[in-house]
Amino acid sequence: MAGGSRTWDDRAAMPKQVSNVATDDYLTAIYRLSHDEGLDVIAVRLADRLEITPPSVAGMLKRLIRDGLVSTDARKTIHLTPEGLRRAEQMVRRHRLAECLITNVLKVPWWRAYEEAHLLEHGISDITEPHLFETLGRPERSPFGYPIPGHGPNRKLSMTTLADIKEGQQAVIDRVFEEDEQLLRFFDEEGIRPGQQVLVESMAPYRGTVTAQIEGRPVVMGTQVAGRIWVVPAK
Repeated sequence: MAGGSRTWDDRAAMPKQVSNVATDDYLTAIYRLSHDEGLDVIAVRLADRLEITPPSVAGMLKRLIRDGLVSTDARKTIHLTPEGLRRAEQMVRRHRLAECLITNVLKVPWWRAYEEAHLLEHGISDITEPHLFETLGRPERSPFGYPIPGHGPNRKLSMTTLADIKEGQQAVIDRVFEEDEQLLRFFDEEGIRPGQQVLVESMAPYRGTVTAQIEGRPVVMGTQVAGRIWVVPAK
């Protein structure tokens, strides 16, 4: 201590949920790929989702395995351990509550909510989270249709996308891919939201397009975009 001033280690002063950002981002990406999209999580796929190099992923995976947060099987598929799943669900829950806060209370445009919530999620503590949940009216799903872990029934998600259903079939949009802001803007402009009824008018596989009727008007989209819209059967 010099001149009577107090000093401290900045790392010690930083809240734990903020200091674990990199680890939590990996765990939530693994959770989203496997739980939300039904995909096998391999290192190359994880690198693509996180937009980082495969060697960087390999280095972090060693740490996550060492810390007992993930495991890999004989096919090199990555799995969350019980502790890794608990951590991932905690961060996904906070992220989706932040999305509800941003859209429902702060009235930020729907298509901006994912990126903004990613900035907020690490600042939500064990103390703040239950108060936020109550203040928001106990939401069970995010604005993009995803269940909020730990809140509401633990239902199995539909892995059927708009690209999977046949011409003339009707469905209801269950959830939409939330990690691409430009894609969300397209969804917003075309009225593609969870809960909307959709009718597949035509499929043009050689052109790579799907024409769907939403709110009584045709919307043409690429099959890759249609594959980012998960649906459930219309009742």
